[in-house]
Amino acid sequence: MKYISTDKAPKAIGPYSQAVVAGNFVFVSGQLPIDPANGNLIDGEIDQKTARIFENIKSILETAGSNLESVVKVTVFVKDMGNFNRVNAVYERYFGNSKPARSFVEVSNLPRNADIEIELISILNQF
Repeated sequence: MKYISTDKAPKAIGPYSQAVVAGNFVFVSGQLPIDPANGNLIDGEIDQKTARIFENIKSILETAGSNLESVVKVTVFVKDMGNFNRVNAVYERYFGNSKPARSFVEVSNLPRNADIEIELISILNQF
């Protein structure tokens, strides 16, 4: 097992890793829309928050030796299911033709009172 940490994504806000590589898989911890430069949640609409999360995830995956094209499972947690279509639009921009398995779940609350959190599982790039 290998623990992944990069300064290009927000530091973990608890006793966990940004991601863990186990075998050929990369398990990325739930990511909030946090600006890695200052550690604060970003302001803005759900679209901007979703994009910030995916930029953070891209950095974590790159550090681990993977990328978005290698993602096999995504779980999206939102506080308002009314944001489903807006999150989907951003999601599609990042995944394009890649269609990983996904769950999309409405929850009552998230850490730091965020509106959205995304976790995922990827495979290592096989080069």
